[in-house]
Amino acid sequence: MSHVPPSQDFDVVVAGGGPVGATAAALLARATRTDRVPLRVGVIEPRRPAVPALDAPMDLRVSAYSRASERVLKAAGAWDAIKAHRLCAYERMRVWHESVPPTGKGALVFDAAEVGEPNLGYIIETRVVQGALLDACLEAGAELIAAELVSLSIGEDRVQVETSGGSLTARLLVGADGANSAVRAAAGINSRTSGYQQTAIVAVVRTERSHESTAWQRFLRTGTLAFLPLSDGTSSIVWSADDELAKSLLAMPPEAFGRELTAASDAALGTCTLVSERASFPLRKLSAEHFAVHRCALVGDAAHVVHPLAGQGVNLGLLDAAALAETVLGGRREREDPGALRLLRRYERWRKSESLILSTAIDAFDRFLAHGHGPVARVAQRGLGWVNALPEVKRVFIRRALGVEGELPAVARR
Repeated sequence: MSHVPPSQDFDVVVAGGGPVGATAAALLARATRTDRVPLRVGVIEPRRPAVPALDAPMDLRVSAYSRASERVLKAAGAWDAIKAHRLCAYERMRVWHESVPPTGKGALVFDAAEVGEPNLGYIIETRVVQGALLDACLEAGAELIAAELVSLSIGEDRVQVETSGGSLTARLLVGADGANSAVRAAAGINSRTSGYQQTAIVAVVRTERSHESTAWQRFLRTGTLAFLPLSDGTSSIVWSADDELAKSLLAMPPEAFGRELTAASDAALGTCTLVSERASFPLRKLSAEHFAVHRCALVGDAAHVVHPLAGQGVNLGLLDAAALAETVLGGRREREDPGALRLLRRYERWRKSESLILSTAIDAFDRFLAHGHGPVARVAQRGLGWVNALPEVKRVFIRRALGVEGELPAVARR
């Protein structure tokens, strides 16, 4: 990883080397590395994660990666390195409302075998994915820039970027710098935000019974509780609780928190014991007014933030990265400027509609399954059992969970 010389000129600069930004950079660099005049790609990332030892405690930051995301990560050149560390494939999902038992007919169970797949996806630590992707960027010829973004100025032909290590220019700047995106703000892109009045609590727990390579999720009147299986037999929890309840849960000693967690899960996995610290963050919804302007495109949380109950945030972002790379590379074959708005609008139309569909569906789940009251909510809550009894309908939901439905980038298809 290098600091920035006094001046550098790139075709594409990605601000943010997390999983989404690093994926975009790796796909762009790999696709042109054998060209006589490849795209020059830079990634601004001040902090590169250390690869954890195989026996190190599991990190709190984990995500569920779908089949589509697995394919994108393979195309980016990172999947083999990710598999060489630690991940946990999950073969089933069990979803139920608090009004029914976890193993009753009213619960909805997705099984990968029902659609001929070996699993539904993987639970992987963010630092493992990010480290493998940054290595893939380097192997593909992209340059990693260990610096902080300071300011940017969008001109007609170039974006001028000032970093803590020096200046650089790019024909296209990709904002992959998260929900509080400095790129989005500097580009003058407004965003619509709203709070859920909920706080997500994340932690690692040990359960009395095996997680059975299954992701467990219970809808409660006060939020949503998910158990994600980890490779060492523990589980990562994501408890999206109403703010007042979350405040109380975070203040409890570990033993009391474990008892509350056991009760909230209806003891589906037996007694729960906290084995890590608890972290928390407020939940909000965000949608950028534009995903692209002249010489600037947004991907991942810089463009949209959704509720974590469906575990789709990083998967949406990886599809953004793949779609942007496909659009830019397609334009390159037509001798199009990678930062031209007429090209970037193709990306915006593609991904903005897809993210809106998913965000609307997730909000409906939260409104009617987790917090719903009245006849519509009761129908939705009973609907989990009805879907479970309809194999064809259930297979549609499973394919959606795998991420293989919708208008997918080429690298995400089978």
